Amino acid sequence: MTSTPPPSSLDPAIAARLKRSADGLVPAIAQQYDTGEVLMLGWMDDEALHRTLTTGRCTYWSRSRQEYWVKGDTSGHFQWVRSVALDCDADTVLVKVDQVGAACHTGARTCFDADVLIGSTDSGVSATDQ
Repeated sequence: MTSTPPPSSLDPAIAARLKRSADGLVPAIAQQYDTGEVLMLGWMDDEALHRTLTTGRCTYWSRSRQEYWVKGDTSGHFQWVRSVALDCDADTVLVKVDQVGAACHTGARTCFDADVLIGSTDSGVSATDQ
């Protein structure tokens, strides 16, 4: 991917707001719409975001394969888009989805289950540190 994104059909008003990385991408967080569960992080360029907004299915840019991929096309684990929002800096996309099956390429429901660094009851910070 180059630093100049390819032409896209993304609404110019949305495109003008996006703050992209040097390679033209923004991180896209997929979250289960009804439970708030964070499922995965992918990357989108303008065209991937356009496709996500217009098809109702999450489309990402694969940095390793240098191609678009639609979640579920090969795995059958679809992400049906419920809403899409930009964060306050317009440098991250939050896609609330209805996840069918596993979100992680490992087959896990979420990409964030296997390597918990700090548990919810053990923050590692004492009251005197706050």
